[in-house]
Amino acid sequence: MTTAPSPDQRVHYWQGEFVDDAEAERRLTALDERVRAVLAEPRLGPLTVLAACDRLAAALRDPASRQTKLLTEELTLHQISAAETERTLADIAEALDREALEAKLMRELGGIDPGRLARFDFRREIFEGWLPVGLLVHVAPGNAPAAGALSVIEGLLAGNVNAAKTSGSSHFTQLLLAELAELDPSGAIAARTIVLAFSSSRTAWLAALLAPADAVAAWGGEEALAGVAALVPAGCRLVDWGPKLSFAYLTADAWAEPAALRGIAADICRLDQQACSSPQLVYLDTEDPEQVFAFAERFAAVLAEAVADLAPREPELLESAEISNTVIVAGLEEHLGLTRVHAAPDGSWHVLADLRSALRASPLHRTVWVKPLPRTRILEVLRPMRRYLQTVGIGAERADTALLAGQVLAAGAQRVTVPGGMLGSYDGEPHDGVYALQRYSRRVDVQLDGRFTADACLDDLVGARELTPPQVEVTAKTEFEQLQGDLRRAEVFFRSGGSSGAPKLSAFAWDDYHEHMRSGAEGLLAAGFEPRTDRAMNLFFGGQLYGGFLSFYSVLETLQAVQFPMAAQDDHALVARSIVEHRVDTVFGMPNYLLRVFTEGAAELRAYRGVRKVFFGGEHFPQAQQDWLREEFGVELVRSAAYGSVDAGPLGYQCEHAPARVHHLFSGLQTLEILDLDTDRPAPIGEAGRLVFTAHTRRGQRLDRYEIGDLGRWVAGECACGRRTPRFELLGRFGDIFRSGSHFLNYRRFTAVAEEVLGHRGALQIVLDEQGGDEWLTVRLESSEDGVFDSAAASRAFLDGYVELAAAVERDRLVELRVESVPADAFERTAASGKLREVLDLRERNR
Repeated sequence: MTTAPSPDQRVHYWQGEFVDDAEAERRLTALDERVRAVLAEPRLGPLTVLAACDRLAAALRDPASRQTKLLTEELTLHQISAAETERTLADIAEALDREALEAKLMRELGGIDPGRLARFDFRREIFEGWLPVGLLVHVAPGNAPAAGALSVIEGLLAGNVNAAKTSGSSHFTQLLLAELAELDPSGAIAARTIVLAFSSSRTAWLAALLAPADAVAAWGGEEALAGVAALVPAGCRLVDWGPKLSFAYLTADAWAEPAALRGIAADICRLDQQACSSPQLVYLDTEDPEQVFAFAERFAAVLAEAVADLAPREPELLESAEISNTVIVAGLEEHLGLTRVHAAPDGSWHVLADLRSALRASPLHRTVWVKPLPRTRILEVLRPMRRYLQTVGIGAERADTALLAGQVLAAGAQRVTVPGGMLGSYDGEPHDGVYALQRYSRRVDVQLDGRFTADACLDDLVGARELTPPQVEVTAKTEFEQLQGDLRRAEVFFRSGGSSGAPKLSAFAWDDYHEHMRSGAEGLLAAGFEPRTDRAMNLFFGGQLYGGFLSFYSVLETLQAVQFPMAAQDDHALVARSIVEHRVDTVFGMPNYLLRVFTEGAAELRAYRGVRKVFFGGEHFPQAQQDWLREEFGVELVRSAAYGSVDAGPLGYQCEHAPARVHHLFSGLQTLEILDLDTDRPAPIGEAGRLVFTAHTRRGQRLDRYEIGDLGRWVAGECACGRRTPRFELLGRFGDIFRSGSHFLNYRRFTAVAEEVLGHRGALQIVLDEQGGDEWLTVRLESSEDGVFDSAAASRAFLDGYVELAAAVERDRLVELRVESVPADAFERTAASGKLREVLDLRERNR
């Protein structure tokens, strides 16, 4: 638990603990060695930082939390008003909100885990990623306590080891970052965070801090930045957050509007003009001196009204002297007709009208210049000062706003807003014309050869990133809607096919969707799809909110592969002819549908023998049916396209060495638990259990500890493909197990007997019914091409091959068994996905 530094001068925070001057100086001498040790550890992923930041943001929104009380006490000690303290903590909480930081990562680095060395182009063995610079030193400003801490958090998001230098007696930065580290159980944040509080006059300390730096982020005036730059080692990147100046620009239409004036006054009062985006001037689109003086008088009344509602902080002695000097000189220039001064009797605000257009900084603390600047002179006056320009709040009519925005941006401004919004921001906004995370990172690439044709991410060959599941109860598949309490970010919806229960809508943000499609593309590459040469036909079902066809359309688009988006059609022979006509060599679809295409288009496809690869999803593909495709049509590869579901997204993928039903976990997307069948404890390695998934990032809705409805077991050992991602074997669904005649039976046992004993290649469906008081179990087998079928022999095969079935039928006489042959179109399937309903229970319906 973090506590305020004690009076014995333990004012420095060093990798998880507060230390005094002597200890900090001792550690500084070995800083480079300590940094190397941390960089040798596994990379700090943004998800770890996001989780800790989200916890801290929640704590800061709670007035009764320990963190809020601790930081409020620290700010109060340094004469920050209660209102400003509350606003500061609220702003920090907003900045640390998970949604805001996710948007920042997506916008600035292109993904939620930009450090992955992943395919830049799926058709080439080139891998790119954003990696940390190494040691990132932050020379924080003394007048903005949150700036240094937020910069360190940006450094953490980029994966860096961070060392911040703060000045003054405030311990706010140390306390805030120590609290953040406390909320990271892995300890990775603490290991990468150092905060030293010392004056810039201690140049020996500053030099020791900067000597091993890979990049330095510095705030301050020109003199302070020059002092830092002189100590930055050769080759070290200097990120200069130097002094910036912002102003409002009003046309005649806007300066007559009271709302525009109130907006500028609010921008001036907020943070006492300490922010770079705070307006220090108000420019008017005029050359008329009387309009300038008249506006200044009117605006002074508006500013006085705004200040009356505040408890403004008193400026320090040197700040007061600068204000007094500026106001006195402006007052003297009134005699020359150049200026006019309006001031509060208590000095809490000043409006200084000046007829000279030159850009000039204000002494701050609610002191603002009013100057003329006709639009024809904008570039002439402002461009010489372009390196200092930041935000311009334009008050004008719609057409003028667009024109003036172009003018001030051409002059060198970085941001354009409206009056009242100059200090506002949005998630992922550039800072001073650049993205901070890119300045705190390195874009790297690895160019390899054909040995890596099936690899989409080099990280998978090194190890899997495993995150601890949240401390929440397991949510059963039947309780899926409980995970949809907050759908504010939901943007795209898909409906499950309903093969394992009532159809349900699953919510995603577009960022979720694109991440999932990227993962699907990576899995397909591992499974043996070759985007450079394969010609694919997408035969999954589409429509009615079902995601099968659309998802694989997007996956193939991500791969930039040749695709014929046919979708599943009722005319199977037509589909077969299209495969031949377009020289398709790879097909995607549901096993039962693909088998019908090959069956009804057998003549054309046998003669063609050009389909080399079959990628399937949604159903089990029996081995006998796979063998038939290989023998009859020359298919070389039959493999799962992906293991996933509409509600949870992509979950696993197969590699070239994966046995049937064995998948690698999409460890960049999901955390998997395999829990005991009866309790929520982990199942032993190798034993069957319930698959429970937690999505690392799911914006459209929560997906925490979700029981997918499947059974599986962990596969021990390393895969021959070289990937270190966890592997698991699917063992069927909860719904595969049903009760009939007081016995629990498993659908998969029926399919095994049908394939292994009867040589059956088609669909198999079980129907449970009651007729005349008796319970019936009917096994439906898809009719074979030759039409030969012996019902009695088939029944005998099931009874001999499945002991529990024989007990229910022959020993206990609790159920009647019937085996029948039916055509393919007689099977009941889900309307949306076309999946086979494997077990139909009609007993309740007929009672």
